[in-house]
Amino acid sequence: MQIEAAAQASRWRDATPTAKALFALAGMTAAACARQPATLAALAGALALVTLLAARVPVRLYLAVLLPPLGFLAVSTLTMLVAVDFNGPHWNPAALPLASMTALRALAMLAALLALTLTTPLPQLLGLLRRLRVPEPLLDLMALCYRMLFVLRQAWDEGLAAQSARLGYSGTRVAWRSLGLLTARLAVQVWQRAAALDQAAQARGYAGTLSFLPAVYPQARRQNTCAAIAGTLLIIAVLAGERA
Repeated sequence: MQIEAAAQASRWRDATPTAKALFALAGMTAAACARQPATLAALAGALALVTLLAARVPVRLYLAVLLPPLGFLAVSTLTMLVAVDFNGPHWNPAALPLASMTALRALAMLAALLALTLTTPLPQLLGLLRRLRVPEPLLDLMALCYRMLFVLRQAWDEGLAAQSARLGYSGTRVAWRSLGLLTARLAVQVWQRAAALDQAAQARGYAGTLSFLPAVYPQARRQNTCAAIAGTLLIIAVLAGERA
């Protein structure tokens, strides 16, 4: 939900997703080519600044999306610093260079991926993936999950507001009971709304593929050219920094 909210509010929302995908791909390519920790750290910072300043993604929203994968990355890095042998697990400082390089490379690639996902609404991503010949069942599943997220959020907010109006969270014991009732009711309600969505699709002649009107981007050629140039310069800068 936060990712979609950031994409809808982004300055690059109306730009062609092909250009943003090219730039993100160039960022990940640069991260794969880098061999120095300082270069990877600078690349991650540059990609984050582009997302925050050029695309105008709010800092608080960017950090909210960044923190969960960053926590997973921290835990994964720590496990690389622990060696297990016949004496049991122990700290392995010799693995610190490899762990730091792995963490920084993953962080740079994450920053490149966020530059795409935080500026591109899901319908545009689906259109891009369809042009890339991604299997249609997978795209339909993504579209339905996207729709059901909003259905689930609406049902949750409505149920929570109704319970709060009836003092359903006036105490700890009452709050736990209300939360259990809301969860149970929510499961049934989402099932019913999913069935209604399927019936609506069947009534509109659903034939196994969800069809959407393709978006038109009048400045697509110029945007793709700019993205290709920016991505190439980014890779050149990384390679030049490696030789310095």
